[in-house]
Amino acid sequence: MAKKPRITVLQPESDVPLDRFEDWLPRGVRMSVIDLETKDVPNLDAIGDGLVVLGGRTSAHGSEKWIPVVKDLIADLHDIDIPVLGICLGHQLAAEALGGRVKVADPRGPEEGAFELEWLPGAAADPVLGGAVVAGGPVPMSHHDAVVELPAGAVELARTATYENAAFRLGDTWGVQFHPEASPELMQRWWASKGRKGTTMLDRMRQVDHRVAPTCQAVADGFTAVVNGDA
Repeated sequence: MAKKPRITVLQPESDVPLDRFEDWLPRGVRMSVIDLETKDVPNLDAIGDGLVVLGGRTSAHGSEKWIPVVKDLIADLHDIDIPVLGICLGHQLAAEALGGRVKVADPRGPEEGAFELEWLPGAAADPVLGGAVVAGGPVPMSHHDAVVELPAGAVELARTATYENAAFRLGDTWGVQFHPEASPELMQRWWASKGRKGTTMLDRMRQVDHRVAPTCQAVADGFTAVVNGDA
């Protein structure tokens, strides 16, 4: 029996985990998680059939030694048509790896919480994001940096009322500024880590999770389908 395709997940920081993707992403695939706080970025030939790059509190312009290595890896995978999904920081790294530009601490300010997306032409037919368009719910956001210029040839697939480039595609590389993996509990932990008291974020996210969860799960299902060759 042939082995299932394998997705490698790069986790830049321990407090930005797979969370819901730990259950949603492995459906029909195998998964290897690489903790970049303790392990090196794997070589190109060790990635398998797809790559997911999670978020983190550093920036795409940070001084961590792994940042340029991950950018080079994304560019190399793009060149050989291996599917890549970048989430938040991963989205920003993917954009810069392919020739785009990120603004650190964008003066428009942070987006934190559940945000509605404006889906743009092409999104409904996109193999990764089309299911999220159908689900139609808001998505979790937690960012201050932003992709302000897409790579040449990339297609913008979604934006918010404040920020363009909330999702893009270039070939078999996708980037999403939002956090499809993040549960209400994880959003609360990030919110509280900035010194805030109470459960405001948890309460807000739980109120809309009946719409958020199906939208976000559709992203995981779409990327898995692409890796499997079913999309």
